[in-house]
Amino acid sequence: MGDDALISDTEFRLSMRHLAGAVSVITVGDGQDRTGFTATSVSSFSADRPSVIVSVNRTSSSWPALQRYGCFCVNVLAADQQHVAQSFSGVGGRKGVDRYEGAEWYRLRTGAAALENALTVLDCKLETVFQHHSHAILIGHIRAMDIRRDIGPLLYWQGGYHDLPAADRRLAEPIRQ
Repeated sequence: MGDDALISDTEFRLSMRHLAGAVSVITVGDGQDRTGFTATSVSSFSADRPSVIVSVNRTSSSWPALQRYGCFCVNVLAADQQHVAQSFSGVGGRKGVDRYEGAEWYRLRTGAAALENALTVLDCKLETVFQHHSHAILIGHIRAMDIRRDIGPLLYWQGGYHDLPAADRRLAEPIRQ
């Protein structure tokens, strides 16, 4: 290994399995041109201009759609939505618009698909893209959002799905903006 590769890809992946992450589905496109992917690489970026960061592999079939449409929706999955995570990760060979089957969808301001009953949805306009090695880092300006408070999140850790209870089950009314 040279100075640039002090650790192997395998060692890196093993280390990253120790990071527990919220599971999100990133949706993009319209009609039969819809696609999307499962991501744990989503993070808040700025509250001054509400925005998030999302990482996507540039070999993903969603990458060209993100470039074409210039908007996307971050659907943070609730504990009861593991089937959606599996669909968007391609389990069973699902691709493109077929990944949307088995769930209900609606549209917010940008037109990207928002998942009914997600923990939260963030409807984003693509603002900035940084390309680095195999991935692109997207900064999305949040244009609209919905929040569900009656259930906990779906998490991914050590190669499997886990859930947490809702922080306060008394707050059952969703917030839509």
